[in-house]
Amino acid sequence: MSSNISSLLHNNPYPGRGIIMGLSEDAKRSVVVYFIMGRSENSRNRIFARTSDGIRTEARDPDKLTDPSLVIYNPVRAINGAAVVTNGSQTDAIIENLSRGSDFKSALSTWEFEPDPPIYTPRISGIMNADASYCMSIIKAADGDPSCCCRCFFDYSASVPGQGRFISTYKRDGSPPPSFAGEPIAVNIRLKNGLGYFAENIWDAMDDSNKVSLYARQTALDTGKIDELIINKYA
Repeated sequence: MSSNISSLLHNNPYPGRGIIMGLSEDAKRSVVVYFIMGRSENSRNRIFARTSDGIRTEARDPDKLTDPSLVIYNPVRAINGAAVVTNGSQTDAIIENLSRGSDFKSALSTWEFEPDPPIYTPRISGIMNADASYCMSIIKAADGDPSCCCRCFFDYSASVPGQGRFISTYKRDGSPPPSFAGEPIAVNIRLKNGLGYFAENIWDAMDDSNKVSLYARQTALDTGKIDELIINKYA
């Protein structure tokens, strides 16, 4: 049973960063969505900007940027028909690994959660392959204990038409917010009214005070044609 992603987000004011991957109802388009939320001024002082192979986070106001280490990175990059999506600098490590002929999982074998105690923000990552198979990952402190790093991978050999999976850094808001737990959540992918309509519904469901930016992308499986859009609250 798949959940409605808009309902999930409407009832959760702060899931942090999120990745959605899946397949359209007609099984003709793979879908990738990435969004960021923020509670601090440094996290909210961001926009998504296009790059030659994806997107990058940038400071909306460079004068207010206090620490770029965990907030400025390439969330989405493409290689050989695949789209790599993460919430940090591990995107570049995965792309480098793939360019050498290695794989998604081995690229993350030595990575750990973010060094931001007491939160220890998980690193979430995903790769949507050209054939619409995909893999998602979360690297987190086991039960919030930084002495033990837990690396979980969820490999989907094929996408189910009209269904995707959703993973986020946090389960919900809190002090500190608890890490996402369990398998990525099955959600509906509905592109009947277009990618823009689908993306806007997700954006509208996100908590207005915490949402920052959203990126959505669809790829035609027969031609490889890509359509994408960016929504920035603070543009």
